[in-house]
Amino acid sequence: MPKGSIARGTMRTTLALGLYLLVQAGTLLLVAGMLGPNRFGAFAGVAALAVLLGTFATFGTHIVLLGEVAKDASQRGEVLAYAIPTTLAFGTLLLGVFFAISLLALRIPGISLSVLLAIGATELLLQPLFTLTVYEHHGLGRIARSQLLRTLPLMLRLVAAGCIVLAHPADPLNAYATVYPLISLAALVLAIRTFPAAWPSPKQWRAPRMAEFRSTVGYAALAITASGPGELDKTLAAKLLPLASAGIYAVGTRIIVASTLPVNAMMSAALPRLFREGRHRPAHTRRLLLWILAAGAAYASLVATILWLTTPLFDWLFGAQYKGLGQNIRWLCIVVPGLTLRMIAGTTMMALGKPWTRVGFELAGLAVLIVAAIVLSARYGTLGMALALACSEWTMAAVGIAVILRQTAPTLEG
Repeated sequence: MPKGSIARGTMRTTLALGLYLLVQAGTLLLVAGMLGPNRFGAFAGVAALAVLLGTFATFGTHIVLLGEVAKDASQRGEVLAYAIPTTLAFGTLLLGVFFAISLLALRIPGISLSVLLAIGATELLLQPLFTLTVYEHHGLGRIARSQLLRTLPLMLRLVAAGCIVLAHPADPLNAYATVYPLISLAALVLAIRTFPAAWPSPKQWRAPRMAEFRSTVGYAALAITASGPGELDKTLAAKLLPLASAGIYAVGTRIIVASTLPVNAMMSAALPRLFREGRHRPAHTRRLLLWILAAGAAYASLVATILWLTTPLFDWLFGAQYKGLGQNIRWLCIVVPGLTLRMIAGTTMMALGKPWTRVGFELAGLAVLIVAAIVLSARYGTLGMALALACSEWTMAAVGIAVILRQTAPTLEG
């Protein structure tokens, strides 16, 4: 796939992700508005913890599925036969971990056991299973379709949030939590039924063989470290900041992350090629990576400037109860280039078969995030959380780029 094909794939995927962005923006506006900054901060903190743990629920089998299907579509059934029971087993285990952390460590006020159960079951069981369907399409080269499918649960959440806003329930958080798992269940059933071939039945399920288990371990670790900076910061904010400030911070970070969707589209378009050629054609891969890094850096600089200039728009959209949101987004603009380059470096390491290398540099970033958040938020509040996230993303970006360039240089020179 030449760079022109990747560019065309990026455009198609960006259109699909553009729909995702619109739906995400609408959902964020409705949910943040109906909950208010205090309850949204609490909800975002708990949901971020569930999402973070949920990335580990598949135990990396979704990445194995993508890679194997990209090379040979006939491997689909063989991988799914152990991916599905593995996801159910680890998801159930992680649900217990989620409850333990939420009740014993976080203890965020205003979050009931029923809300915890709804969030946990959704993000640790239903969404990981849904992830398998998305990555199967991705591996088959249906990248735009996979992104459209990924949008489905969020579209249903948008509809549900709109209905709750119109109904004006006494407790909108409990109302939203009630439909939360039902939405993901409906999306999962619909996604499975769109495949020409059915998923393996329970009679065909099996435990992964030792070689298969070893191949998933690195991807499982990188899945949780990759999502860590994007989710852990909101959980830390709910613990370290007043809940109203945590809610404002959570809205700001979701806007910042959404602005990087075209970079996600670019890496999604390049990923099948990187899986196929990354280890066998290092010279071509290095040139492609330099092109991707340059494009990503240029885009990040542009979008950070646009966000900086349009902050009054966000103050108007979210209203007086989210006073200070625009200023928070300005602080977060320094995160955008680091986040973009970290995404590129991390995805590249995964495709090149270096999952443990990626785990290492992202664990370093998580350590920076935790330490910086504790130190800076105590002194600077919401600004401190933004600075902590910037320190984390820029550390990972610098280390990640240095590593992949150093690893490809000897092969190219040789």
